[in-house]
Amino acid sequence: MSTDAAPTTEVGGAHSALRRWVRLPWWGRVAIVYGLSRVITTLMYLIVSGLQASNSRFGAFPSLGTLFAGWDGQWYWWIASYGYPAELPVDTAGRVAENAWAFMPVYPGVVKVVSIITFLPWPVAAVVVSLLCGLGAALLFFRLMSLRLPSGTAMFAVVLFCIAPLSALFQLAYAESMFLMLLALALLLLVTRRYGWLLAVIPVMAFTRPGVLAFALLLGLHLIVRIVTRRTDPLARREVWLILAGGALATAAGFAWMVIAGIATGVPDAYLETELAWRAAFIGDGPLVPFSAWVQGGVFWFGQPLGIVVVALVFAGSAAMLFLPAVRRLGVDLRLWVGSYLLYLFAVFFPQTSVFRLLVPVFPMLGAVATPRNRWYRGGVVIVSLALQWCWIYLMYGLANAYWTIP
Repeated sequence: MSTDAAPTTEVGGAHSALRRWVRLPWWGRVAIVYGLSRVITTLMYLIVSGLQASNSRFGAFPSLGTLFAGWDGQWYWWIASYGYPAELPVDTAGRVAENAWAFMPVYPGVVKVVSIITFLPWPVAAVVVSLLCGLGAALLFFRLMSLRLPSGTAMFAVVLFCIAPLSALFQLAYAESMFLMLLALALLLLVTRRYGWLLAVIPVMAFTRPGVLAFALLLGLHLIVRIVTRRTDPLARREVWLILAGGALATAAGFAWMVIAGIATGVPDAYLETELAWRAAFIGDGPLVPFSAWVQGGVFWFGQPLGIVVVALVFAGSAAMLFLPAVRRLGVDLRLWVGSYLLYLFAVFFPQTSVFRLLVPVFPMLGAVATPRNRWYRGGVVIVSLALQWCWIYLMYGLANAYWTIP
């Protein structure tokens, strides 16, 4: 009797826990998943802190505060404290050097306000803002996925969102979590066709991180789809005007920072010169020629002709990926966003290890990854995600003692 009671009790307890989980509101389940994932990530940061030697970027045994406010966090902290330079800094060769104009003002501005109101030190306020924005992004992501996927699959997509290799950004003094929250909101508004609200979200998103030009392209493609399918999906004239207004606003906002930087510094191409300073260490000086940087990057990393072949395969694979059955289930709008954003990256970005971070906005693809329901598959995806998160935190963000480990 006693030997049979234990398994029965365990099974009953498991069923009871499952029932309590199912009865929780969707936002409660998302919040629990997000909270647990942040605990796991914090433990990873703690271990990484203890493993750091003097040859790491942060020195030996840095504190969590030092880690969380590192890299781009230092730039945002500088902007919040001193603003943007009126005169562009130059290096010893007279070229424009890396400077604060590469970073948008919304995130450091919000953190500064929070810091003033709460009396928290800037790095602490930054982590609080990033964590809350990450939670907001996870909640919106669930709503977005629930429009196309069963509830259980949408929740597993949220799990993958919260433990993804670059989810470590959610507790850093980086603008990524704020941008993801705004982007998830914008995509949700687009998919549910609340176009008028997009006019309020787009400008804030544009001044948080680069990428709103990809959203402008998305709106143009979305309008084309709506026009082509108007017989089965009626398109009101008011909707046409709102979509056009959103596209025009996104385009104007996408170029506005370049204009502002030019006026403030007296150098018309101040922003472009600043962005090009980050790639000069790899390929030297040169103008921004759309799409050419990927060819240059392929040759830089793999030589010729292998580099050209690799880039061609990346382009072809990215396009083919959008037509996979699991990806098609996400709907036309999310697929168009992924395609638009990848095209934007191909046009303006030089491929180096920061590309993993810049790929975070294609997060709707996690819905496709979450679609298979096999337990072994899902368990394997979770393990791989956590392992890659550890690699990013340790090798790229923490250690980062080589040019090919820039986070």
